[in-house]
Amino acid sequence: MDVMNASVAIVGAGDFIGTAIARRFAAEGYRVHGGRRQGEKLAELEAQIAAAGGTFRGHSLDARSEEAIAAFLGAVDADAPLEVCIFNIGANVSFPLLDTTERVFRKVWEMACYAGFLAGREAARRMLVHGRGSIFFTGATASMRGGKGYAAFASAKAGLRAVAQSMARELAPRNIHVAHLVIDAGVDTAWVRERIAAGRGAEVAADLPPDTLMNPASIAETYWQLHRQPRDAWTHELDLRPYGETW
Repeated sequence: MDVMNASVAIVGAGDFIGTAIARRFAAEGYRVHGGRRQGEKLAELEAQIAAAGGTFRGHSLDARSEEAIAAFLGAVDADAPLEVCIFNIGANVSFPLLDTTERVFRKVWEMACYAGFLAGREAARRMLVHGRGSIFFTGATASMRGGKGYAAFASAKAGLRAVAQSMARELAPRNIHVAHLVIDAGVDTAWVRERIAAGRGAEVAADLPPDTLMNPASIAETYWQLHRQPRDAWTHELDLRPYGETW
């Protein structure tokens, strides 16, 4: 692969979507950096990407800290000019309304909304110097509508969507592509299959038709395609769901 003098920052480099995004951009020659609370969990991914000829570095990161986000993105930009920042923190929790404490509500907002604002702002500060960049936010069904037990999560994700809209209107004229991706279905993970098994039975979960759940690699491909869009046809919001799903 051609090694590029450009970097990608993933805030929320989890085991599924975040990992897939890291692999996809590293395969294109980008210097990829991933941050998560327990950065040591990224050591195996770092080794795997290196073995494939790519570059990836894992970082321990509390994305709710302004100082930590600034330091993380500063280090990424120092390694190579920051070209892509992807905010991928989920914070998907469910609590009945009367069991949703002030602490839970605030913490979910900090992870899913406030941290996204910090990541987007600090990424923009660096990209504006370079005159270009892409800032992408991972959303969810809850970004569009609230549901039973999701007052905290839906309000945070809806807030993140509004942050992305505001950023896009301000930054697009300055050559920074801001997009919000609504992951509007289950991703193929053990956790999702366990939830299906609990609600619909183990046999159903084990025998789902092909492509009923979204492959993280397919989601990562969408991020890559968004980054490669010509700026006369930028997408701001994109929703993803398997072909078999209905509204």
